[in-house]
Amino acid sequence: MAWGVAKRSGLLARGFGAAVALASSPLKADPALMERSPLSLAIFGSLEADASKTYGSVGLKWAFGNSGGLDASGFRLGLKWGESVEPARRRPTQGRLYKTELQALLGYEWRIGDSFLSFAAGPEIEAQYSETRSERSFEQRGMVRLQADLWSKPIENWLVQANAYTVLADGNRYWGRLAGGWRLTGELYLGPELEAYRERAYHKLRIGLHLTGLHLFGLDWRFAGGLQKTSDEKSGAYVTLGLLWKR
Repeated sequence: MAWGVAKRSGLLARGFGAAVALASSPLKADPALMERSPLSLAIFGSLEADASKTYGSVGLKWAFGNSGGLDASGFRLGLKWGESVEPARRRPTQGRLYKTELQALLGYEWRIGDSFLSFAAGPEIEAQYSETRSERSFEQRGMVRLQADLWSKPIENWLVQANAYTVLADGNRYWGRLAGGWRLTGELYLGPELEAYRERAYHKLRIGLHLTGLHLFGLDWRFAGGLQKTSDEKSGAYVTLGLLWKR
């Protein structure tokens, strides 16, 4: 019996040694299992507020049609849902207007190093409900949205962002933002931003500062704030918070 136990112990020892050697041998490891798949999905959200309006949104951008994910040129599919609350009537302010928007955009993005330029187009559906002391109303409409985005580092330690869209409908909407940034550390940039919006007779202009690229809790954060002037209100403050998660 002692001999049998010793024999089994020897077999176990040899088996354990073989397992350790196999696990520690780099020649036995499958490189395909060790490599991380390229990131192909970006989930984003934003929240902005001023004296009369609050707006929040969430969406995603998915890279498809290539093996390099978001870090390579290729097609992009974007989906976005947004909600806002603002006065139903102005001069004087009265009631509340609630808006919901849904977007589905298809486009192409060119990547060169850390820079990218993209163009996209697709349908947008907007529904709005307004209520005042005298009336309530609901309407919805379908539109076409065209969008362009640029993120570039033209020279060392500097960042340039440019974003614009137009919504083709009865009373077209136009929006644009231009921002520059100086690198503080890592991928964290601080700089000025200029933003403009126009729809029918209403227009808005914002001038402020942004802090972009703060990496915290696995997310990339963007903070912005400054002064704005609209066609129907006095100058006031605005704040913006943006979040980005890549996976």
